[in-house]
Amino acid sequence: MRVRPPLFVLPLFLLAALPLRAEEFVAGTEDLPLMPGLKPVPNSDVVFDKPEGRIVEARAEGATTRAKVEAFYAASLPPLGWKPAGRDVWQRDTERLRLDFTGSGTRLAVGFSLSPKK
Repeated sequence: MRVRPPLFVLPLFLLAALPLRAEEFVAGTEDLPLMPGLKPVPNSDVVFDKPEGRIVEARAEGATTRAKVEAFYAASLPPLGWKPAGRDVWQRDTERLRLDFTGSGTRLAVGFSLSPKK
């Protein structure tokens, strides 16, 4: 005799295979992770595609510190091919990424500037 699991068990297995939360990316990009705790600033992103490469300007903010943001990107960017090129500046292939910080205390804003490397 063959035992069949109840039908409601199959959807549970399918849901278990899904990630709990999809990784977020900086607005205007598909390959630059957004640090958990930062939220995109609405209508702050500008994206241009040029023959020389893409230009992306975006902002995100959250209750964090500059040191935590720098540590997150120092750990997460090198595995994606980014190399440090100065304080808060990274290079990958033909692109340059610059992080800019404003605010402090309970609200930090981070600017992401992605442009072709000069």
